[in-house]
Formats: sequence, C-alpha cells, structure tokens
Amino acid sequence: MENILFTIFDIFNFGWVVFLWWLTIKNYNTLPERIPVHFDLEGKADGFGGKIYAFLMPVLALGLYALFVYGLRHPEDTNFPVEITDQNMNAQFLIMKIGLRILFVVLAVIFTNIQDYMFRNAVDDQAKPRISFATIFLSVVLFTPALLFIAYLFK
Repeated sequence: MENILFTIFDIFNFGWVVFLWWLTIKNYNTLPERIPVHFDLEGKADGFGGKIYAFLMPVLALGLYALFVYGLRHPEDTNFPVEITDQNMNAQFLIMKIGLRILFVVLAVIFTNIQDYMFRNAVDDQAKPRISFATIFLSVVLFTPALLFIAYLFK
C-alpha cells in the first residue's frame, strides 16, 4: 500500500511539472518582451528581464523534481539531520520519502503561483498574487523545521 501511495504522489508531482511547462508554453507568445522576474514581499515587481525568463520556474521545477527523485531512489546518498543506524534507518527513510514529496508539492504550488503572477503582472501592473508572498515565505519557513523536528523524534 505504501508503494502505491508513493507512486500516486510521484505521478501527481510529475503532473504538476508538466502543468507548469504547459502554462508557460501556452502563455509565452502573449508575453511582452520585458516581464517581471522578481517581486518584493508585498508583491511589487522590482526586477525585470526578457521574456525568456518565463522558463525559469519550469526549469527549476524540473531540476528539483529530478533531484528529489534521485534522493528518493538513493536515500543512502542523502544527508540526514540525525545519524542513520540500523534501528532508525527505516523510520528516517520513510520520513524522508514523505517529507520530500510534500516539500515538492509546496514548492510546485509556489512556482505555479509565481509563474501565474508573473504572467498576469506582465500585462497588468495592478495584478495581485493569488497566494501572498508572505504566506508562501511562511509555508517554507515553517515546513522545514517541522520536518527536522519529526526526524529528531525518530532518531
């Protein structure tokens, strides 16, 4: 059952990467030559670049997906916050398998939100992000310590 759930999760995550590529390719030709590529925490564009930067989020998502898949397939090559012993190996590997998959979902949501906002802000500088940047920042800042805490519980 565990492997079936992980397989479903992996297909879902890969689908998210495909969706991000589709979104980018679909909107690329409608973008102006200069698009926002960086935003402050309030969501105001403070950095601009050529429209080729529209591919930054899909490339990052694909790279992270490949890195996470490698880590999941070779857990012995990854770093853990605790020493891996014969007693805690299975628990730590399970925590990593679940944590990396959830982390990728969080990152995929962030990348998709940024990509959508970048496209909308490129044509309407009054557009607002669908998920605020403060919420995004807090989700990552709070998720990582929670995962480390869980790993230490099962050391």
